[in-house]
Amino acid sequence: MSCYSISELEQLSGIKAHTIRMWEQRYGVLRPVRSATNIRKYCDDDLRRLLNVATLCGRGQRISQVASLSDEELTASVRAGCHSANCDYNEQVNMLLTALLAFDEPRLHYLLSKKTKRLGFEAMMLHVVHPLLQRIGTLWLTRAISSAHEHLLLHLLRQKVLAATEALPAVPATADTRRWLLFLPALEMHELALLLMNYVLRARGQHTLYLGQNMPTAELTEVCEAYGPDVLVTVLTSQPERARVAALAQELTALCPDKQLVLYGPLTRQEGLQLPDNCTVPLTMVDFIGLVEKSAVEV
Repeated sequence: MSCYSISELEQLSGIKAHTIRMWEQRYGVLRPVRSATNIRKYCDDDLRRLLNVATLCGRGQRISQVASLSDEELTASVRAGCHSANCDYNEQVNMLLTALLAFDEPRLHYLLSKKTKRLGFEAMMLHVVHPLLQRIGTLWLTRAISSAHEHLLLHLLRQKVLAATEALPAVPATADTRRWLLFLPALEMHELALLLMNYVLRARGQHTLYLGQNMPTAELTEVCEAYGPDVLVTVLTSQPERARVAALAQELTALCPDKQLVLYGPLTRQEGLQLPDNCTVPLTMVDFIGLVEKSAVEV
């Protein structure tokens, strides 16, 4: 069982710490244990209950009414109201996080499908899934989430992105079509962002060649000669080593010296990182979308 501070509950639930304290003291929403130094500590059950309480209060229900519900009644109320078109993004993230913590795969699938139908696939990924992944990052720091949770979610999301991409019309490779080569460098296996980039490009009428995970740089020479990409796109999450990011950019630039290189991911956000002039580093997926739309206009 994991243990949380009140500041960690704030990060995970989106509810301010002073509100959590008020709910706890006035309505008995949570019952934390206290350390020898009188510091509140919360458990997994507290986190799940707070996520459900936050969801119902976000729908306009009064805390005095919600606080009196049992855990089973809270869960039932959340599920009963999840069809509402007025659900905000934070509420949707909380519902997904609650299902993930319970390893409730059918509910995760159902919620993701509902959000996609209501918002559209791209908006669902940007406004619901991205904040969910940020929350999961916080859960990793507190050791409240395991590799099994992460694998479950990423497997489902990968399925969703592939299905959405497959449903798009084919883009013919014509002389007027901008060509994008997408790949992950050697030993890099974190594919979700690259898959979403492929969807973004295809949805905007761009031609892509998707090579996926673990692509050694030396093997790209033949691909570049045959495909003739205008832009190379890669995501650096865990590879290469931080000190080798600039060297990898130089290698890719030498491979296709006259082409644009798009580098995305945590390893590209290093202070003082010196990159070749042909490199572009979008900080967010929204920035990448803007880059794609701008390039489409310029063609």
